[in-house]
Amino acid sequence: MAGKTDTKLTRREKAAILLIAIGKNQAAQIFKYLTEEEIATLTLAITTTTKVTKEESDSVLAEFLETCLAQKYISEGGLDYARGVLKKALGDNKAGEILDKLTETLQVRPFEFVRKADTMQIVHLVANENPQTIALLMSYLEPKKAASVLAALPVDLQVDVVTRMANMESVIPEYIREAEMILEQRLAKMGMSDQTTVGGIDSVVKIINSVDRGTEKNILESLDIVDPDLSENIKKNMFVFEDIAKLSNQAIQRVLKDVQQNDIAIALKGANEEVKGIIMSNLSKRLQEMIADDLQVMGPMRIKDVEDAQQKIVNAVRSLEESGEIIVSRGDASDVLL
Repeated sequence: MAGKTDTKLTRREKAAILLIAIGKNQAAQIFKYLTEEEIATLTLAITTTTKVTKEESDSVLAEFLETCLAQKYISEGGLDYARGVLKKALGDNKAGEILDKLTETLQVRPFEFVRKADTMQIVHLVANENPQTIALLMSYLEPKKAASVLAALPVDLQVDVVTRMANMESVIPEYIREAEMILEQRLAKMGMSDQTTVGGIDSVVKIINSVDRGTEKNILESLDIVDPDLSENIKKNMFVFEDIAKLSNQAIQRVLKDVQQNDIAIALKGANEEVKGIIMSNLSKRLQEMIADDLQVMGPMRIKDVEDAQQKIVNAVRSLEESGEIIVSRGDASDVLL
């Protein structure tokens, strides 16, 4: 294969060069997503690749990067958007060359037009559709969005849709295209094709969860005065330091394992008696004594230092919840430890 120019390389040879160039660890990660037949084919291509010039390697890597960027732009805004971005960055000729190569093998994912619609828009869209069409559409949605749509459907319809999805193995392309055309026209008539969800409680919670403890306190305390109902609604959807009192002993003990002793002591410096008592009771006898000693000798602390330490505990809770080790129910419900 030595001496070949980029235009003479087959796709299989390019794939082999790419896997060699990125190294065995990254190549192994890619293999996880391939079939046994694809792995065997690529392995053979790699073993028969005896020499690769630097020019060939650089060319294949550049083409791969350009293709990835083009696919990213297409997924973000469609083919016209991708063409516009690539033209600005690379010029007309290069942009056209990249997209021509890509569209030779690119299969636009069915129901792509639903990508920008939010959950309730999709629910309204399929309100009068038969379960088979809903199941087909759901099969092409991202799992999180599909789960939200499923939860919003009537209970009896949920079971029917899930059953049809589970038993769906292949669908005639003509049926997919017909369903796409009907739903896309309906979405356009509903005036929702270009709408996306912005703002809302979820957005506020995500932002407040990302700010420091001091800013979080100021926002929530101000909201308590200005709009108590909104403040309560936000609190129900997020976890704040004082919510530790609502966790089970098992969950608290798991959380505290991920927090340094010094941070626990500083956090308790500004905690109310209820929270302080609950945290202390979930520490080992020895650690209780050590933290009690720390609190006795600890001088006045800056509010920011106390808030930072409390935030570390909150971050530990949120991290464990995200990893699935604990489930923190919002509102008045209790949590469970997996």
